[in-house]
Formats: sequence, C-alpha cells, structure tokens
Amino acid sequence: MTPEEIEKYVDAAAAAVALPIAPAHRPGVLHYFALAASMADLVNAQALTPEDEPAPVFLPVSPPEA
Repeated sequence: MTPEEIEKYVDAAAAAVALPIAPAHRPGVLHYFALAASMADLVNAQALTPEDEPAPVFLPVSPPEA
C-alpha cells in the first residue's frame, strides 16, 4: 500500500467504528498500520497448495503455574 492509501484506509476505518485518532497519535498509527500491511504482504506472498489446510481446532496451552 502507498502512504496515501494507508492514510485513506486508516481514516475510513477509524470513521467506520467512530474511533477518534488524536493528532499527536496519527503518525504512530500510520507507521504501525504500514508495518502490519508489510507483514501481511509477506504472508500473502507464500504460495499455498491443496495440501495446506488450516488446523481444524485451535487449542491454546495454559502457561504453567508458578
């Protein structure tokens, strides 16, 4: 995504959920959204085959008690 597309997306998403973004926080929000978008590009670049299936059930593991 280009910086302009990121700004438009962040503005639209924030408006859709009525989330105000303080002017002082806007640069950080845009930076971290761009970072997340770049991570998504890496994941989406991986080719999947018919044998690649999602796990049927996610079972989280509780941390051991201290």
